[in-house]
Amino acid sequence: MADHGIPHFHNDKGVAVIHVGAREFMCIGAKPPFDHPHVYLDMGGDDEIVCPYCSTLYKFDASLKPGTCSPPDCAHHETAQAAA
Repeated sequence: MADHGIPHFHNDKGVAVIHVGAREFMCIGAKPPFDHPHVYLDMGGDDEIVCPYCSTLYKFDASLKPGTCSPPDCAHHETAQAAA
């Protein structure tokens, strides 16, 4: 699957907080191949959530577009791989 409807975020840099423009998303921990199991996180009515695997704190920011984040390089975009 080259693209997905649920945004994916990572914390390769080890930042204290990632601000996100979505309340539902996937945390992958670090970029592959060092990622943890991709965890679906749903803030519900809350404005923040902590990933149970990597302890990254995510905070909802309504000023960000859905699927974007701050810092912006914490967004993970999967690319299709060619078949061998």
